[in-house]
Amino acid sequence: MTHTTTDQPDRRAGGAVVPVLAFAGIVVAVMQTLLVPVIKDLPQLLDTAPSNATWVLTSTLLSGAVATPIMGRLGDLYGKRRLLVLSLAVMVVGALVSALTSDLLTMIAGRTLQGFAMGAIPLGIGLMRDMLPRERLGSAMALMSSSIGVGGGLALPAAALVAEHSDWHALFYGAAGLGVVAIALTYLVVPESPMRARGTFDLPGALGLSAGLVLLLLPITKGSDWGWSSGTTLGLFAASVAVFLLWGAYELRVKAPLVDLRTTARPAVLFTNLASIMVGVSFYVVSLVLPQLLQLPEATGYGLGRSMVVAGLCVAPLGLTMMFTAPVYARLSARYGPKVTLITGLLIIGLGYGGGLGLMDAAWQTIVTSVVLGAGIGLAYSSLPALIIGAVPASETGAANGLNTLMRSIGTSVSSAVIGMVLANTAHHTGAVAVPTMHGFRVSFLIATAAVAVGLLFALLLPRTPRPAAHTQLRASSEEDAALERAEQALRGFTGRVLDAGGSPVARAKVTLIDRRGRQAGATLSGADGGYVLTVPAGGAYVLAAKAAGHGPLASAASHHGEERAVELDLSLPGETVTA
Repeated sequence: MTHTTTDQPDRRAGGAVVPVLAFAGIVVAVMQTLLVPVIKDLPQLLDTAPSNATWVLTSTLLSGAVATPIMGRLGDLYGKRRLLVLSLAVMVVGALVSALTSDLLTMIAGRTLQGFAMGAIPLGIGLMRDMLPRERLGSAMALMSSSIGVGGGLALPAAALVAEHSDWHALFYGAAGLGVVAIALTYLVVPESPMRARGTFDLPGALGLSAGLVLLLLPITKGSDWGWSSGTTLGLFAASVAVFLLWGAYELRVKAPLVDLRTTARPAVLFTNLASIMVGVSFYVVSLVLPQLLQLPEATGYGLGRSMVVAGLCVAPLGLTMMFTAPVYARLSARYGPKVTLITGLLIIGLGYGGGLGLMDAAWQTIVTSVVLGAGIGLAYSSLPALIIGAVPASETGAANGLNTLMRSIGTSVSSAVIGMVLANTAHHTGAVAVPTMHGFRVSFLIATAAVAVGLLFALLLPRTPRPAAHTQLRASSEEDAALERAEQALRGFTGRVLDAGGSPVARAKVTLIDRRGRQAGATLSGADGGYVLTVPAGGAYVLAAKAAGHGPLASAASHHGEERAVELDLSLPGETVTA
């Protein structure tokens, strides 16, 4: 196992870092709903059968699911900004490929490349944790996490406007342009994180996870076309179970796994991920139901007869509300903690879907439903990264948030398959035309409500979290509060100074905290006076490693039992042992 590190000095994150990373997340999320306005026309546009045309959407979903945890782990190992830029670059290439073709196979290849950009979400969250002061971290992660829904919601009206007044290939040119802007801004504004995980990339684990995800998501997304009881669907589900069992056994044996299953099995991580699936299910239902309801002709007796653009504008408040929920989340979470905020968000989602059952008779009613659901989904999405980051070491944030983002993608996949089946089975058939019914829309809302109830159960099972001051959230009402939080945090970690052979302080020395399993649990740079502060995730035995230009490396053993531990690191004494 190798240890990858960097001596790159830490750079204070400027005020533009958060909006740039959030913009990158929104650009990536646009790929999910980019083709929704033209989905019914894809068979004709690509000169293929409807069952084949669905691969244009399925391919993006599958590649996004595969890429998300892998890119997160690569970012932990080799640099999160580097992998973020790579994700965006692959998306730009994929968008240009799709923009230049009307051939089905080439279009699927381009859409597959676009899906790989989904890894940008966890990478952005990881960068925020590594660079931002704690008083800014809560609202920043909330905005980045919500960018998935914000991008999807805002893309609907914009894509509808382009598709209605221009050639549909212009959608991809626009996406490529946004990707180029996001890459340029990232290079100019976002510094690379000095944090690196220990170990090497787990290629067999990545291949096994990819195979298992494809075998699982393929029948989920295509089951309604193939038949849920068909041999193909059942065979793929069985194969996915077998692959995941073998993959899990392998991951438990390797020293540097792609996914640390022991960490994932912790209640705080496990129940957060399970709740994430349910939030993903609930988010996608509204995106599938309301646009169809709005565009159905009034002659059906329940359709609202709106144009494609108006339908997109009516659903757009979903994304806008999610965006404006981020600062609200920061205040709620700072006071009550992310668990309470997640529960609150789920309750609001349930209220939105429950009330939405009776708010389907006018366009303004769909706007009300979108606003309420946007607020709830925004709070729920914003809570997830804080819960994950509070339960994993700093060196694993990219991979852990990548897995959490994957759970949301699985939720949207399940939602797409189940709601598609419900709407198809409840549709009114007039010749070869299937018209969704109000009964199908209401059943879909009930399914979303049930998913929220299950998610609420998982949220209630989350371990009690400490007051926000103790982990990932801070009171941010004033600089004094933030300073108090940092002082309190110092009492729960190692403090000290880095000194040279003459006893003089060494500035900008990198101090790394390594746990008993050999994993990085934290890192920092010493200040001008040589001082450093490192928090610990739990009591126990650690190694403090220090390194600075012109000095030899130092590794010092130390233990922590919850009290403040002062440890001076003398770079002239490599191998010094510090007793408990």
